[in-house]
Amino acid sequence: MRLRALLDTDALGLKLLGGEEELDRTVRGVMTTDLRDPSRYLSGGELVLTGLAWRRGPADSESFVRILVQAGVAALAAGEAELGDVPDDLVLACARHRLPLFAVNESVAFATITEHVVRQVSGERAGDLAAVVDRHRRMMTSGPAGGGPDVVLDLLGSDLDLRAWLLSPAGRLIAGPKVAGPALPAGVCAKLAAEHLAAGRTGRRGPHRVALGGTTYSLFPIRSSGRSPQAARDVRETVLSEWLLAVEADAGDWPEERLDLLHGVTQLIAVERDRRDAARTVRRRLAQEVLELVQTGAPPAEIAARLRVAAPVLLPGLGAAPHWQVVVARVEWDDAPAGPGVPGAPGGPAGVPAEGPGGRRTGGTVDGGPVAQSLLEEILVDPLSTGPEPSDRIAVAHTGGEAIALVPLPAVSSEHDGSESGILADALLEAVRDPLSAGLDDDGRLTLGVSAAVHSAEGLRGALEEARHARRVAAARPGRVCAAGHQELASHVLLLPFVPDDVRRAFTARLLDPLKDYDRRHRAELIPTLEAFLDCDGSWTRCATRLHLHVNTLRYRVGRIEQLTGRDLSRLEDKLDFFLALRMS
Repeated sequence: MRLRALLDTDALGLKLLGGEEELDRTVRGVMTTDLRDPSRYLSGGELVLTGLAWRRGPADSESFVRILVQAGVAALAAGEAELGDVPDDLVLACARHRLPLFAVNESVAFATITEHVVRQVSGERAGDLAAVVDRHRRMMTSGPAGGGPDVVLDLLGSDLDLRAWLLSPAGRLIAGPKVAGPALPAGVCAKLAAEHLAAGRTGRRGPHRVALGGTTYSLFPIRSSGRSPQAARDVRETVLSEWLLAVEADAGDWPEERLDLLHGVTQLIAVERDRRDAARTVRRRLAQEVLELVQTGAPPAEIAARLRVAAPVLLPGLGAAPHWQVVVARVEWDDAPAGPGVPGAPGGPAGVPAEGPGGRRTGGTVDGGPVAQSLLEEILVDPLSTGPEPSDRIAVAHTGGEAIALVPLPAVSSEHDGSESGILADALLEAVRDPLSAGLDDDGRLTLGVSAAVHSAEGLRGALEEARHARRVAAARPGRVCAAGHQELASHVLLLPFVPDDVRRAFTARLLDPLKDYDRRHRAELIPTLEAFLDCDGSWTRCATRLHLHVNTLRYRVGRIEQLTGRDLSRLEDKLDFFLALRMS
């Protein structure tokens, strides 16, 4: 289609700001971006849509326009929703480079323009694509009851007889057809994601064909154009952030029209991906604010006030303030040199090697925070749940090359029963290790640390340090994807004086707070009973005599201690942990 045709469609809300003499240019595609340098995603002939988030000042317009012109784009359309009128410096830069410039009215969504262009460009090549796009447009405007990529995948099945599934890089099923047919097993999802990540690392263009169990799948990348300007340019990091469309068919013998059709569908899904990424902005900002307060030593009351703001956003309708859990992640590459102040480098915590498994250097100056942030938002969703909604309960910030997730947990009963709640490191690792190891290949690592749940602002700093320390424990292990949880910090070896004070406090609080709470409510004297029991080396008779109790009463109290903490006082390890916790409290 010609650029001139865009002005003939009133529904697009486009206003020409410059380049009238270039309106006979041909448009071959459309891309939405706020990257400062989107050249790697451009092949020429695109109409580029931007919300101008890349612009920090007038000087940025010249470099952005120059990059677009060098990539051979047809025109630029700038939205007015963020900054109001399109800045004069962008108008002048487009005029200097003879790049047609349109303004997009704030009432018009970029998705509307994208769908119009895709429909027009592809209509002559594939009539069935026009039907799919039109149905998708109607679906998107019909409200939340009919929206989502699931419906697009149903259309592929009903209109084109293609079964397709949308997967995360960790192999989680995001969307699939609701029409009759067997569901895609979790194991197959993980293998397809692994194959996609491994193929993506080679730099080969999709679709990638994979045969599993006698069935051939074609894998199409969903390249989100809505990454932040700081997003990684490196293909190693880019592939770790991509969704993929897995189609049950061999695309090797498809005509160009059919391939164009599927690429058009991936563009439509990318628009939905961008919308969902934008919805994460508020949660990311909340996490960043809480993290900054925690790290700067803000008063607990101020942190608690910010948590009260975050709770209804992350868990709408929740009556009571939730408990919180912290997860820390870091993505590192072999060619990122280690440096002072980086966990795992010289000067780090005692007992943690400066080199990874096999003597390989880790850590470094490359900021892997953004890709770790994107990964953490995906992998913290229950791998057995479909759809995007569960990720709305996860707030992830990134700082200093690491991503930090603030995960709310529904408030539990005040009676501790010693059971584990929330995210478990082993389960998390099991769900994502295989596919992500393929994406990290032989030069990258993902390490994860998981804290215990805390119920107050006072415990949040300790939880953060606990998760960071657990991540450093994971980093000392072999493997491309490693995780460690707070349970692994319970060993007395890690509670020697060189361990950070916050980690000690988190450890003692986890063991003794349930007992203190119970004593406060019931005046049961569990703490004095525990001290006496340990002092008597676990002798029931000696301890009962010292406390002037009947042995049965002592056994009841010790049983209550074990129930509240999930520990076993007949085990030497648990006795030692209690002994250290009491000495450090």
